[in-house]
Amino acid sequence: MIKRTVGQIASMCGAIRKGGRADEMVSGVMTDSRIAGSGELFVPIVGERFDGHAFAEQAAASGAKAMLWQKGRELPASLAELPFLLVDDTLAALQRLASAYRGELMARVVGITGSNGKTTTKDMAAALLGMQYRVLKTEGNLNNHIGLPLTLLKMDEDTEVAVLEMGMSGFGEIELLTKIAMPDVAIITNIGDAHLLQLGSRAGIAKAKLEIALGLSDGGTLLYNGDEPLLQEGLASMKLPEGVALRTFGLGPSCEWSAEDMDLSPFDSGFAPLYKSERTALGTLRIPVPGRHNISNALAAIAAARLFGVKPADIARGFETLSLTGMRIEPTRASNGAVVLNDAYNANPTAVRAAIDLVAGLEGFGRRWIVLGDMLELGPDEVTLHVEMGEYLAGGKAEGLLTHGPLSIHTSEAAARVLPDVAEQGLIRHFDNKEELAAWLKEKLQPDDLVLVKGSRGMRMEQVVQALEKG
Repeated sequence: MIKRTVGQIASMCGAIRKGGRADEMVSGVMTDSRIAGSGELFVPIVGERFDGHAFAEQAAASGAKAMLWQKGRELPASLAELPFLLVDDTLAALQRLASAYRGELMARVVGITGSNGKTTTKDMAAALLGMQYRVLKTEGNLNNHIGLPLTLLKMDEDTEVAVLEMGMSGFGEIELLTKIAMPDVAIITNIGDAHLLQLGSRAGIAKAKLEIALGLSDGGTLLYNGDEPLLQEGLASMKLPEGVALRTFGLGPSCEWSAEDMDLSPFDSGFAPLYKSERTALGTLRIPVPGRHNISNALAAIAAARLFGVKPADIARGFETLSLTGMRIEPTRASNGAVVLNDAYNANPTAVRAAIDLVAGLEGFGRRWIVLGDMLELGPDEVTLHVEMGEYLAGGKAEGLLTHGPLSIHTSEAAARVLPDVAEQGLIRHFDNKEELAAWLKEKLQPDDLVLVKGSRGMRMEQVVQALEKG
């Protein structure tokens, strides 16, 4: 974590010190006054419904030794012995501090964005790079304008690589994050349908994701999904930093990094990486997560690792030791032994189609059930997009569909039209209540069945998984 004097921190973030000693040493940064620490800088964040300045005394009691402070606000008299660093905006000062700290360290940075697969790719890249380097990665979903600076400030002086996830909901947000982080390698996993409400179209999403290239260091590398023409089109009109190299990965034959001999199960995936259409020294690999889309994510991680000189044998070992963040096609078991794939962290049309394709490609099960909650923040076409998910099930991609939410009823209605035999058996159903859905499914579920559960974060579809596990 950052360890600097108050005077150094003031210089790094453009603050004016008020009180305290300039040589007071600060170790780390805290934004939550409730978390006990020792010697941190407290950064009071101001939001629409909260103001961190109100918790300065609690932060001091938790161990804070210095405070960022917005100019014009009254200083707490009870904390007169502490140094206060006065700034116009505490969040902007936090971001300046993180950027300055990143610039002082020798660590290289990998930045990752995309509509889907950011977290999985982050976990994979960190695991592979961690076989040869001291690596720090984004924890949980700390991937926004607050979380990314805090992650950078957690780097120790001897950190060699930071793997940073960058999320967004609108234009300009990725540009802000990438200019704070200044990545040496940037990865765009894919362009889906997330944030259509804010960005208007998939072309708009591609434009927003491509902002990550604007912060690349001179001579850096942009790794992007070569299966997505919108990225290629967007790059044609962009002015990139000097000397940036463009590299592609994906499942199409034109991608620089691609794959063959793909072998999918509910628990893992096997594939042979190809570089420029040729087999590599990596041989055949297995990753502990199912799905063709996750093979694409793995290829992005492999490409980044090879850019950093990670040896083929270490890449194979890295995947063997990989630990993934939960609820991203996380295999588990129902109480009766049926396989359950918990993919309930989030959902958009691209991700749901990938999940349906995964289920359709898995054989040897009794019934394959798909349980879908609403996809949120899709804008004015949300009903049409939910209808299309039901129509996408045509061709027998599953033997049962259960839906939940006011939008997903359109999915089940569309599925009933394209799967009349399944509908006649009563295996396409919509539920207003998740508890009723889980109870109905438990009665029907057989030990040799497969269930995939997916929905937007706000739908909390993991509650269905938990009910199936409890029996």
